[in-house]
This record gives sequence, C-alpha cells and structure tokens, in this order.
Amino acid sequence: MSVKGGCIYSGVAMQEQIYPKHYCGVFGIYGHPNAAELTYYGLYALQHRGQESAGIVTCDGRQMRVHRGMGLVPQVFTGEILHQLVGPMAVGHTRYSTTGSSHLRNAQPLTVDCARGQLAIAHNGNLTNAAQLRAELEARGSIFQTTVDSEIILHLMAQPSFNGCGSSLVQAVRRIEGAYSLVIMTEKELIGIRDPHGFRPLCIGRVNDAWVLASETCALDLIHAKFVRDVEPGEIVIINSDGLTSMQAFPEQERRAFCIFEYVYFARPDSTIAGRNVHQARVEMGRELAREHPLQADLVIPVPDSGNCAALGYSLESGIPFEMAFVRNHYVGRSFLQPSQLIRDFDVRVKLNLINELVKGKRVIIVDDSIVRGTTCKARVKTLKEAGAKEVHVLVSCPPHMHPCVYGIDFPDRSKLMAANNSIEEIRKYLNADSLHYLSQDGLVKATGLSQDSFCMACYDGRYPVPFDPAMDKHTIERRNGRVLGLSEALAKERAQIRLL
Repeated sequence: MSVKGGCIYSGVAMQEQIYPKHYCGVFGIYGHPNAAELTYYGLYALQHRGQESAGIVTCDGRQMRVHRGMGLVPQVFTGEILHQLVGPMAVGHTRYSTTGSSHLRNAQPLTVDCARGQLAIAHNGNLTNAAQLRAELEARGSIFQTTVDSEIILHLMAQPSFNGCGSSLVQAVRRIEGAYSLVIMTEKELIGIRDPHGFRPLCIGRVNDAWVLASETCALDLIHAKFVRDVEPGEIVIINSDGLTSMQAFPEQERRAFCIFEYVYFARPDSTIAGRNVHQARVEMGRELAREHPLQADLVIPVPDSGNCAALGYSLESGIPFEMAFVRNHYVGRSFLQPSQLIRDFDVRVKLNLINELVKGKRVIIVDDSIVRGTTCKARVKTLKEAGAKEVHVLVSCPPHMHPCVYGIDFPDRSKLMAANNSIEEIRKYLNADSLHYLSQDGLVKATGLSQDSFCMACYDGRYPVPFDPAMDKHTIERRNGRVLGLSEALAKERAQIRLL
C-alpha cells in the first residue's frame, strides 16, 4: 500500500473522482438575419465543450445586446430571449472554467464599451502570462470586472493604439501567450484568431452569404453551413462588408502544438479537425491498441460514450465481438439528494448500468479513453466481476497521463494523477483488473495520421511548448485580487463551489 499526494492508491477507494474537464466552445456569425438563432444552435452542438454557462452577444451595427446565464444552452435561452437578440452579427460561448470560478460574472462572451467602440470576445484556451499582463494593466489604471484571463485581451484591445484591424490588432495579440482560439466582434466586423501554436481548434464556414467561425465542424453541420477551412495557427481572419481578409500575426513560424487530446476525448466524433475525422482517428486508436496489445477474450465493450470508437476499432482489428454492455443514462443531472448507503456507488451507477447477461462467464476487454484518477475505472471493473465476468482486461486509448495541462484542460496536478505516482502494475492491482494496457505515444500519433511534431503531448511527456508559472492555477487571479474584489474567504469558497445543472 502506498500513500501519495494525500490519497491512498492501493486497495482502498480514493477520496474523490476526477475527470478530464471540457474547456469551452466558441461560435460567431456575420451577415445573417437570424444570427442569434443560428448561434444558439451552434452552441448547442458545442455543448460538450462546456456546461457551466453560456452566452450570446449580437450587434446590429450600432448596439450590442447581451444575454448570459449559468447552465446548459437550452436552460439559458428561450425563444423570447433569442427574439430580443437582434442583429446580423453574433458571437457565442459555452464555458467550462479553466481560469476563474464558475460564476455568472465570469460567463462569456465578455463585452466592453470603450473609446474604440463596443467589443465582445469569446475565448477557448488558457493564457500562461495572464497574471503578469493583468498586473501591468492594473498598474496603468485598468479596472477588471471578472477573474478570467479573457478579459485581459479586451483590455489590450481597448488601448488607444487599437483600431480593430491591421498592425494594432497584431500588436495586441503578440502580447498574450499560451493557448487561445478567439472570436471577437466589433460594431462592424467579426474577427477570428488562433494562437501561433494552434493548441485549440477553430474553423471557418459559410451558410448562404454569411460567414461562420466555430470551434468544431459539428457546429457547422447543425446549421447547414459549408466547411471552408481551418483557421491556421497564428492567423487573424477579419470578416466585414468587404468579405474575409487574413493576416499572419506571427510570420516566424512557431512549433505546432495542437492538443492531441482533442482526438482522444474532447472533440465530437462527427467533427473533422486538420482534415482528419475524429471518429476515424479514434477507431484507428482502437486498432493500434489491438496491434500493440493482442489479448484472448470473448467480448470487447466500451465505456460510453468516449470509449465507443476505440472499442469498435479493437474489435474490428482483433475479430473479438463488440457489445454495448454498459447502458448510459443520458439524462443525468445534479442530484438534490446526496448518495448514501441506500445506493452505494451512486455517482458511478447512475450514469452507466451494466447488462449482466452479456458478460456473465465471459473474458471481457473494457476500453476507455483515459484513466486520470482511477476510481471510476475501478468501479467499472468491480461491476463487471460482480456480474460474473471471468476476466476483465482494461485497455486505454491513450498513454498514461503523467503531467497537468496548463493550456486549458483542467487536469489535476501530478500529486493527483494516478500514473504519475504509480507503476502500471500498481494501477492494475488497484483496479483489480486481470491486465491493464495503454496505447503508446507512437501508436496514438500514428492513429491520427499526422506527424508527431504537429501536437502538444505535454500531459504525457512533460514537454510544454510555451513556458508557464508552475505556481499558477485557475484560481490564482482570484486569490491575488481577493481583497480588491471585496470577497470574504467564506464568500470566495461558496462561489468556488457553485455548480449548476
């Protein structure tokens, strides 16, 4: 038995469950009479990227109208609200907080009315120099209304040198570091920006004569928009009455560092990123798993929904039958009753229920996309064995997570990452699995069909493309500015714990 990072990993259930968190979806449209409605549907398609809050800002060329709220997209917007969001331009956002607490004041898109006019911004990513820039701006008189790093970009754009296009916009973008895909709206134009490393996805589409910007192509599909192309790393696209123009803010090409976990988990399987369909990439991950780790078994089953494609790939490559033995409850929300001894393993069982008859007496391979903390996987193995499975083999369609992400995925620090503190054999024993196998880094890259130098894989290998302050986390700005914001310790704690449906 070993105790590491305050948690017992061997043989005893750990203190809490940790899952990889989503990190935001952005959407923008220019030149459509139903801009707000199409933005609503675009955000609906991007709901998987964040479920804490949602917002839409529209503009008719003179006035911006805003509605933001906590919760899922259909909870935040009604037909009456959308009817009031008039104008042919709109920008939308669905959020998971990677910087700043889950609170209405931090919901996006953020807006400002300054000497340069009205601006709205939706941001997917994480700035690694946020604390430094915020301190610099505050020293020059800037007053911040939120604790999210996205507001820093608005303040940079509101500086007197910014005029909404050209070299001044490039100058503002060059001040920020880290991961960012941005959709920005002024009174006359829609702007899309992607960081020079290309950490986060952003694509361009057309619906009739209107232009669309979106985090993923699945949002284009829902509104019947035609995919045009991806926004290139370091590119700024400006859309106005003259059409679309493009400029490169970073002429000296930086190392490409697209987040490979988009292919593993985050992106929807019906999206296409960098010319590669996500579903096909995940099926190929399963095939690579079968090539690297051939096993004798009677059944391959996925952990739905994220393990479906890789499990299918393993089945196709190995010839072992595929079954959807776990049934997912798609209507799980927040429970007003805390789990008790009346319902053991409530958090696990409420989401997935096993069809016992499919696994009884069988040698079972269970495929999941990742193991971060391990408690959920342990419960799955236990459920299978209690149902009579003869053997349970756990396969993971990515390498072990060894390092935290600082670019917009809310992975925990190393002390709470199971693979960073235990050997694969120790993890297998903790899970009580008959075997445990991870996909190699080479196999993962091969499955995408892209070159290894296209990706950021820092969560696996610790090679961070952009420097960062290791002391920073999502609440650093709040702690630093607690007195300025007038937050008592109790109130700050209460706000940090807010989680809505």
